[in-house]
Amino acid sequence: MTDFPIKMNEYLPLRDVVYDTLRKAILRGNLKPGERLMEIALSEKLGVSRTPIREAMRKLEQDGLVTMEPRKGAQVANITVKDLNDVLEVRIALENLAIEKACERLNDDYLQELNAALESFRAKVTVGSLEELAEADEDFHDIIFRAADNQRLLQTLNHLREQIYRYRIEYLKDEETRSQLVEEHEQMLLAIQNHNVTRAQELSFAHLENQRKAILRSISSQ
Repeated sequence: MTDFPIKMNEYLPLRDVVYDTLRKAILRGNLKPGERLMEIALSEKLGVSRTPIREAMRKLEQDGLVTMEPRKGAQVANITVKDLNDVLEVRIALENLAIEKACERLNDDYLQELNAALESFRAKVTVGSLEELAEADEDFHDIIFRAADNQRLLQTLNHLREQIYRYRIEYLKDEETRSQLVEEHEQMLLAIQNHNVTRAQELSFAHLENQRKAILRSISSQ
């Protein structure tokens, strides 16, 4: 089991600190897909009791990052082709709606945010870590979601956030796709700025399809 030190936070309950520690360990690959998560071993490693470990496991299961199996206990959820396709199908549908509404409701503030997010992403492609790059990519799309001005839509997308983030990390491991991502973001921003819903949705679909193919390559090489 790879090291992933726990960082205590006086403002957060212990269960939330443990949850965040395990979540990051899974997303960064310190805990591998299919790896068993033993409560005793984790409590010893993190220096906490088994209760916050158990509470964190339940939350991670809800996020789709951990699976619980009878007589086997908890393990890191595998990234399967079926799960990947299921998540991206839902995201495509939701993002199409978000783009449609964002094109209708985009204002100057959101446009400035999108341009700033694009420049931040461009900079992270050159010098950023994998996690920083993933967060910059996520920030760009989050602005589109917020510009749609639909709280229910935003809540539903946030529910998928952890699984989408995990797939995004896999996608960004492929260095050849990073410059392509910058171009895709540029084209999406231009289409949304011009209120061209059809073009923006086509670009979004191509963007997610490229992501799916890159993740499949990553899965097959593991």
